Amino acid sequence: MILPPGSILQKIHFLQKIKNIRPGFFIEMGPGNGVLSRVLLEHKWRGVGVEEDKKSALALTKKLKEYLERGQYRVVNKNFFKINYRRKADLVLSSMVIEHLAPKQELAFFNKSKVLLKKTGLLLCYVPGSPTSWGIEDVIAGHYRRYTISRIRLKLISSGWMPLNVEGLTYPLSNILLPISNYLVNRYESKKIKLSLKKKTLLSGRREVPLKTEFPVYLKIFLNVFALYPFHWLQTIFKNHPRSLTIFFEAVPKYRPISA
Repeated sequence: MILPPGSILQKIHFLQKIKNIRPGFFIEMGPGNGVLSRVLLEHKWRGVGVEEDKKSALALTKKLKEYLERGQYRVVNKNFFKINYRRKADLVLSSMVIEHLAPKQELAFFNKSKVLLKKTGLLLCYVPGSPTSWGIEDVIAGHYRRYTISRIRLKLISSGWMPLNVEGLTYPLSNILLPISNYLVNRYESKKIKLSLKKKTLLSGRREVPLKTEFPVYLKIFLNVFALYPFHWLQTIFKNHPRSLTIFFEAVPKYRPISA
């Protein structure tokens, strides 16, 4: 599968973040195409992908079939807020999901993540950034908001979390490509504008937009980790830029002792 440039930069970033974390048990909310779950599974983690959309859940079972067959991974077609596990997670993960949640649900996500995590567990999330970049894609995807670094810090602290790191990603590459992205979304997905927020959210994990979510094979020459690594270097330099279109944060529950 060929990923969009922004997703490739996110994947590189994620690989850097988990390389020094001891493998354990993870729960991912809304895995979508399963890219981040696959990264964890390739690094000997075991986990569960909680996907509410039935078709997305089915597609995920096919994409990660080898890990399901080994008993290393499980896909749960259920609402995240209704799951319960006796086994506490070492990691709760969410990528481009909580912006779909209404304010009360957003708070419920942070509370539910605490319930699912071990006291020594970690919360990792990616969300859309730069509110000034709000556009057609936010509308058709069913977003409630775009975040800022400062808003995320305040949200974490007010909901009982200790932010360990909050930083921006994909700047400047995604910003350069944003006008093209908006054009493609408007051309191929504008009909979704009339759908309900819930329906938009469920469909957001199953998008078929030429040159945005789907690419001809020959573009793999340019759309790969090695070709885009220089842009990963740039995104680390500009990690505090307010126009970063993706924001990453990691946090622990406040009751966890923070080592010096």
